[in-house]
Order: sequence, then C-alpha cells, then structure tokens
Amino acid sequence: MGLNGSLSANRVHIAFFGMRNAGKSSLVNAITNQPMSVVSDVEGTTTDPVRKAMEILPLGPVEIIDTPGFDDVGSLGEKRKARTKDILKEADVAVLVVDGQKGLQALDAELIDIFKSMAIPYLVVYNKSDVDTYPVDGIWVSAKEKDGIEQLKETIGHLAKDVESHKAIIGDLIDPGDSVILVIPIDSSAPKGRLILPQQLVIRDILDHHGLAYVCQDDELEIALTHLHPKMVVTDSQRFGRVSKVVPESIPLTSFSILMARYKGILKQVVEGAQHIKNLTDTSKILISEGCTHHRQCGDIGNVKLPNWIHEYTGYMVPYDLSSGKDFPDDVSKYDLIIHCGGCMLNEKTMQNRLKQAKAQHTYMTNYGTAIAQMHGILDRSIALFDI
Repeated sequence: MGLNGSLSANRVHIAFFGMRNAGKSSLVNAITNQPMSVVSDVEGTTTDPVRKAMEILPLGPVEIIDTPGFDDVGSLGEKRKARTKDILKEADVAVLVVDGQKGLQALDAELIDIFKSMAIPYLVVYNKSDVDTYPVDGIWVSAKEKDGIEQLKETIGHLAKDVESHKAIIGDLIDPGDSVILVIPIDSSAPKGRLILPQQLVIRDILDHHGLAYVCQDDELEIALTHLHPKMVVTDSQRFGRVSKVVPESIPLTSFSILMARYKGILKQVVEGAQHIKNLTDTSKILISEGCTHHRQCGDIGNVKLPNWIHEYTGYMVPYDLSSGKDFPDDVSKYDLIIHCGGCMLNEKTMQNRLKQAKAQHTYMTNYGTAIAQMHGILDRSIALFDI
C-alpha cells in the first residue's frame, strides 16, 4: 500500500499550486527533503503532477502533489493546466506558492477564488525570502536555503488536521467481541494470491475495533452460519442474490461496496440514484466508472455483469460508456445515470466532487453495491444498518 502501509486514498492530499518558476517544485523538495521533482530555471519544468507519500507532524500520513504552473502557455500548456485543475478535485488542502519577488499575480488571485469556490482550505506562501525584503505580510520561506520549512510543515499540518478522517468503515457498527462473516468469492476475477482492497480495509477495521472477522466463500456460507451467530454478514456485491437467500432476515446483511459508499460520505445519494435504474430504457445512456485501472477480464463486472443485470432488470439493452482511474468526463450531462465502483482507490474529496459534478449536471449517480442490491430487490435490507 505504500509508505507505512497507508493507502493513498486514506491520506490527506496536499497539493501545491502557483505560477511557473514560483518555486513550487523546489519548495516541495524542501518539505519532503527529497529530490521529488525536477527543478531548473527553465519555466514549465514540471509538466505533469508529481506525487509523494510522506508523514507531516502533527497530521501523520499525507500525499504531497506538485503541479504544473497555472500560467503555462500554448496548446501543450493548456493540457498541463487541465491536469492541474484535475488535481483541485482531489485536494484536501491547497498551498499557493507565490514568487516573493513578483508578488501576488492575477492568476494567483484566480486560484484563490477557485479554492474558495471549492471549499478547499488553503495557505498562501511567499517563496524566495532569501532574495526579498518581505514587502507584504504572510508566510515567507526560502526553498533554496530551507528557511521556514519546518514552521511551514507545522502550519500545513494544523490546517489539514481539520480535514483528516477518523471515520470507521465498519467498526462503529460492532462491539468488541462481535463476530462478522465476510463473504469473499474466489473466482476468475479475483486477483491471484491476495484480497482486494475493500476486503482488506474491512478486515483491518474489524480487528482495530476488537471484533472477530470470519471469512468464507459463498459456497461455505451455510456451514459458517451453523457454527456462528454473527452480528452481521458483509458480502461481495456480486453475490448479493445468492447470499441474501442464505442469510436469515434476522441477521443484518450489507456489502463491501455499500460500506465504502458510507465511508466516502455518499451513501444517501447513491441509494437515491439506485432507485432510478428502473426508469432506464434503450434510449437512456449510463456511465460505468471505476476508480482503478485493472485489466478487464471475461465476465468483468463493469463491462459484462452490470450491463447484463440492467438488461434483466429493465428489459432493455441500455447503452453505456466506461471510464476508469482518475479519468472522469467533465461533461456527464448526456448520461441518465452514473454507476460508480466503491471508490476504494480514490479519496473522499474525489468521490464527493464527482457526486457534486453529477448533481450539478442533473445526472443521477449510484454505486455498484446499491445498484446490484436494487436490482436484486434487497436495497432496503442492505442499508437497514445505517441511519440515512
């Protein structure tokens, strides 16, 4: 999972913005104490966002992101600026680096307006204090001489502390000593030799809260239930149909994907979105979006199983597009519905911004777990655990 085993999606994302040659990359290198970004006197040296996982006290695990200059020019420069704007959608904290010799420019002020409109906590940092006389009040540093770097890290840490998440994925739903059965199918789509990330995260959260995690495949679920009296059962969403018939109604049932939607703070909205699947027809269009970029296989959930379930549920072959990773269309207005994965590889800010974008363009959004539960007629049961 990276540094100290902490997943990128669970780290606070701190992004550095500014004009070309303001010293963003030099400052990032000084903060990380590593040559993370290539630096030179040539404007536009940073051409793509550069990421580094590290620890910042008193905050803890963070992901530092260095971005291309916001004043880049030309057709290639516009593409670089677009990459920078994409980073805004995942930034938990923004650091605006200003060339202290030039002062705040019009495009710097434009960035500040963007931070405010997107409710991103931000700092304005004036670089090159070694060659200037502090003409304005504010935070001054010298990336070259590494003056003021430790104080800046502390300031960033305190600012980011407010956005750090301490939410549980499942731990707040159990008491110490409670048992939870996790249904994890091992089929052709399962990665070889390991569990997928949501399964790992749920197991770890159960252990962190002193619960007992019992893992089985759906074939062995009936046997497991004869030996255990679980507080709840959590299943892979793809097995909802089969598992819901085996688990007694008296035992709460949900899925990993639904737990992830709750963890990302979007459960209520994706439940509402799932209820619109019944309105889809062959003139509708959907976007099926995954946060990771795994190799698609025969029988893949995104391009095979979901379209087939929708066909069975609605009676229509509904046209669909696919997106994956950090690529997400700017224009989603042409879609009647977005069906998103659980988003385990994306941070909460990214998922919330995708939801806001869909809502602003009058497009409903749901996720794999709630969509599959809806199509199997068990949506109410799968969310009965939660106060939404």
